[in-house]
Amino acid sequence: MNNDSRNLLSLADVAGAASRRFSIAVLTAAIFTISISGCSQPEPTERNPVEYRLVTADDANEDIGSYVLPQDTSIADEPNAEQIIYGKRLLNETKRLLPEHVGAEMNCNSCHIAQGKIPLGDPYINSANFYPRVMPRAGVEIDLTKRINGCFQRSMNGKPLKPESPEMLAILAYMEWLAQKTPKAQKVNIDNAGKVDESLIPDPVHGEKIYHAQCATCHGDNGEGIKDSRGDIVFPPLWGDESFNIGAGMARTYKAAAFVKYNMPMGIQTQGLWGHGNVLSDQDAVDVAEFFTHQPRPDFAKKDGDWPTTKRPKDARY
Repeated sequence: MNNDSRNLLSLADVAGAASRRFSIAVLTAAIFTISISGCSQPEPTERNPVEYRLVTADDANEDIGSYVLPQDTSIADEPNAEQIIYGKRLLNETKRLLPEHVGAEMNCNSCHIAQGKIPLGDPYINSANFYPRVMPRAGVEIDLTKRINGCFQRSMNGKPLKPESPEMLAILAYMEWLAQKTPKAQKVNIDNAGKVDESLIPDPVHGEKIYHAQCATCHGDNGEGIKDSRGDIVFPPLWGDESFNIGAGMARTYKAAAFVKYNMPMGIQTQGLWGHGNVLSDQDAVDVAEFFTHQPRPDFAKKDGDWPTTKRPKDARY
């Protein structure tokens, strides 16, 4: 091989390496941009990793290892990185990217706090391993695909995705990545939701006062939510034609109260990533939840099929 040939090979190697570095840089930048879209909060930094115990899936509470919350920058190391990133985008920007499937002005992460990574904020961390299972509302065994499509039809007041569509597979890929290969027989010891005293009698008149004092700044005086200058959702509407329908879990007083108590109002937060400040009492949370869940909202056509084998919860809207 002559010198000219060797020089050409060296230049090709340099160009190839530069191209690979550029691709990784673009991917990393995309991950960062997606992380800060919508109203999702920044995640923990690599200097402060968040770790949880692993326990058996049957709730035996046996400490069998640990789970470290992954940094989104590590997605670039996965063989299906583009699919995972697409899934993350879909959860953050659901209305904008899937307008034909979302009737409400909602994103998945309007209710799944900090991209599904926060205790008590409906995290996705155990989702990949939690299903399939029999769910009381459905009365039959459902898998994760059906659970996600249930959210599209209820919380998003929209239409289901095709199970084998690129969008559904991408959402599943993000949730599977977040599980970090946790064995099926195990789960991360993290609470999906908090609890409130369900014996409390709601006072919607007091709840309206709480709403205007604590919630209206973000969700609007009339529950209409807030959009940015491009028309994208910043804070979702809590009632009206653009909100979740009566078939959504968030339309139930005590489920909504538990979410509100442990995640809102986010503006009062002094520690952590979101509104886990426990600002409201159980009574305040129940009162404000009763107020906004019982405002006008879309109907759910398939509501008569819910809870076919069990008694309907006392806070169901129908």
